Amino acid sequence: MLKLYNTLTRKKETFRPIKKKVGLYTCGPTVYNYAHIGNLRAYVFADILKRTLKYDGYKIKHVINITDVGHLTSDADSGEDKMVKALKREGKKFNRRSMKKIAEFYTRAFRQDIKKLNIQSPDRWTKATAYVREMIKMIRLIEKNGYAYETSDGLYFDTAKMSDYGKLAQLDVKGLQPGARVEINPEKKNPTDFALWFKAVDKGKSHLMRWSSPWGKGWPGWHIECSTMSTRHLGQPFDIHTGGIDHIPVHHTNEIAQAEAAKNRPLANYWLHGEFLILDKEKMAKSGEGFITLSTLIDKNFDPLAYRYFCLTAHYRSPLNFSWENLRASQNALNNLYQSVAGCPCPTKINKEIKEKFTAAVNDDLDMPQALSVVWDLIKSNLPAGEKMATILDFDKILGLDLAKMKKKLLKIPSEIKEMAGKRESLRKEKNWSAADQLRQEINQRGFQIEDTEQGIFIRRKS
Repeated sequence: MLKLYNTLTRKKETFRPIKKKVGLYTCGPTVYNYAHIGNLRAYVFADILKRTLKYDGYKIKHVINITDVGHLTSDADSGEDKMVKALKREGKKFNRRSMKKIAEFYTRAFRQDIKKLNIQSPDRWTKATAYVREMIKMIRLIEKNGYAYETSDGLYFDTAKMSDYGKLAQLDVKGLQPGARVEINPEKKNPTDFALWFKAVDKGKSHLMRWSSPWGKGWPGWHIECSTMSTRHLGQPFDIHTGGIDHIPVHHTNEIAQAEAAKNRPLANYWLHGEFLILDKEKMAKSGEGFITLSTLIDKNFDPLAYRYFCLTAHYRSPLNFSWENLRASQNALNNLYQSVAGCPCPTKINKEIKEKFTAAVNDDLDMPQALSVVWDLIKSNLPAGEKMATILDFDKILGLDLAKMKKKLLKIPSEIKEMAGKRESLRKEKNWSAADQLRQEINQRGFQIEDTEQGIFIRRKS
């Protein structure tokens, strides 16, 4: 029985879907830059959740949004649009065509990243600019129900009209000072009020994307985008909404308020949030200089799936400390796992006792560190090799480490490459480092990568 920690109730709950098909929404990227590895941790976590649901026999409808308008540099109502910021950063012309190209470029980059991490694609990608008319319809419902008011620069949500506003974040709304959470605006009725629609008061000089609306030309607020796109495809309420913990106090809080104001029903029954990736005691953010992307890892000869493995070593609700040393340890562990699998014969039967331990771990709020512990106990056990193989391939439906594909790749390494690697190892023992390095480069030029681990050398075909 699957149990999940629900941020809304602050407790672990038995998962009970609304219908036979689970509705799952994952907050997607704002496509103004490459995703950094901290961003990508959130999608690994959502993928593990999705795979666990499938493993448990549920059918799923999964939606991920693409934000290509409306997300300001602050998650609140301040700063410039991130897409405009991207235009300036890259020296592009200030026009819609340039902005569209930037959005398409970084959308492709994001989708390539999740493919490399073996993250399963959603059933539907939703791009914000394709849903503006539906956003306007939802805003009109909110306004009709008495939760909105107009100012000179936009239409705002009146948070005082909602008695339980801020329940997801457990906000002390009365104790919030003006400007503590959203930008100070003298026309706002309450400090927590947020924009549903921005008016193009400067006639589009600072913002390219504009649509006609009952409140004048302008563009939607970031929060209304997710409320609209999630309910459009999953209904209201739907089952599970995921995202990072940084979304709790503002973005997800406002998503809930809008959806409930529009239809007087909950937005989602379960809210799951992943913790930060920590780098030098700071959460990783694209606003900082030199953030680390998946390409950075690949350029340093790390397998993308080593980063996926690294993410599995901590619970999704715990901070994860990134270092090159920790990533190297995950790469070595993954290599050892691949070597163990490569040495196994064809799979026979799944060991039920070991499977029960594994499923108990993953169904306990996705306890992947405990699940990995079960995996290594299995590898070290005295079970027949075919039984080990069958069991671990079954587990990989959740782990997503491509064990079956890697087994085939490892078995196809040519004998001459293995001989070269053996000769290189002999040269290393003789401390003939120059000749050993030359052989390594030759192996690399032939399309193979060789790594030195505590358990010996590991050879893989370069992807």
